[in-house]
Parts: sequence; structure tokens; C-alpha cells
Amino acid sequence: MKKIAILSALASLFAVSVHAEDAAPAVATNFSLTTNYKYRGQDQGSNKPAVQGGFDYANSGFYVGNWNSSIGFTNSGIEMDFYGGYKGEITKDLGFDVGVLQYYYSQKDKVTDYNTTELYGALSYGPVSVKYSTTVSKDYFGLGEFYGQQTGQPVPKGRNTGYLDLSGNFEVAKGITLNAHMGFTQLSSELKDVGYENYADYKFGATMDLGSGFSAGAAIVGATKKDFYGDINKTRAILTITKSM
Repeated sequence: MKKIAILSALASLFAVSVHAEDAAPAVATNFSLTTNYKYRGQDQGSNKPAVQGGFDYANSGFYVGNWNSSIGFTNSGIEMDFYGGYKGEITKDLGFDVGVLQYYYSQKDKVTDYNTTELYGALSYGPVSVKYSTTVSKDYFGLGEFYGQQTGQPVPKGRNTGYLDLSGNFEVAKGITLNAHMGFTQLSSELKDVGYENYADYKFGATMDLGSGFSAGAAIVGATKKDFYGDINKTRAILTITKSM
């Protein structure tokens, strides 16, 4: 119920007077090379480099976008994310963002279906933001289906799994920003009942603006509960270079 209350409170922002972005329609693209792709603290590419890129279209506060990455745990190795939402300002420094995100994994041999859908709501104040995502698809990145395949037992549902994201990006000098993040994954009751464990993740790093749309980042990223999830939760140093257009 707390998850529903949080999302309902954020959605109610549509009913109050808010200031949407007044900028003209805009398209932005990005392309990155990274030494390792971690998501919510877990390796997505078997601790190997990844190629990533996407685009965003925004108009009067509404936005849609697509982001893609090579990965290492499916046969085809491609993750494609599609999202859309609405963001605006409640006051000069207080902003909000609500939307839906679909994770799609193309696979030649669909042994496990990793596809997942989430709704999210976020508030930001200056350089600090808090975001909550809740799973509305039947499973959460294939965890339930994988359990059923391995045990022959009924497949537990991943719906209502939640993720809390606390992040801050602080400019400490011209072109240099410190990045800090803490996250917590609260799995659905059915996934926990069959033995899956909740865990926290973290990221601490810095990003440097290199000019002409290029930036470089370095970060320490990892997650707790390594004894349960194995090396995918291991803390790693990650380097990334990005071109934004």
C-alpha cells in the first residue's frame, strides 16, 4: 500500500498548478563506451565492456526515449529500454518526474523471459533526487521464471517489486561533477518467500566535461548480498566515455 500511496501522491501533481518545461521540442542523442555495464549494482555484461546509446524527445514537459546496451547474459546480448513520461517544476528548485519504463531483451533462445515493465515517480531538489520504481509486469527480470525452471515449482510473481533510488550530482569545479547514489531493491513477497534476498547498491564517482559534447566518468559501483548473488554484486571500478548530441 505504501508503494501505491507514493505513486498516487506523485501522480496527483497533475491536478495542481505546476510549471512544465516551456522549451521548444528537442531531440537529444547519446553514445557511450564503458568498461562494464552494471544496473542496480549488478553486472549486466559478465564484467566486460559494453556499447550503449539512445535518444530522447521532449516537448512541453512530455518525453519519450529509447536506450540500448550490449549485455552478456542473453544469447543475443542486447537490452532495449523504451520509456515515456512527464516532468515539470512545482517550485523553482523542486521538480517532479513520472513515467513508465519497458525493459526489452532480444534473445535467440528465449529460455528465460527477462522483459520487465515499471512505473516510476521522482522528486528532485537542486542536485539531489529521490525516485521510486514499482514493477507492474508479472515477473521481475526473469527471477520468478528462473526459479520455476530450476526447481520445477510454481513460478513466483515479481509484480510489486520496488526500487528506491537516492542520487546526488554535485558540481565541485567547472566541468567536474561528483556523483553519488544509493539504491535499495525490495523484492515482491512471492520472490522473497522462495529465498530471494533484498539488497542495496551504491555508486560513487566523478564526471568530467571534455567539451564538444564529450564527457568521461569514473566510478566505484557495487551491491550488498554478494554471498547470495555472487560476483555480479562485486564492487568494481568502471570507466565510461560519452558523446552527447
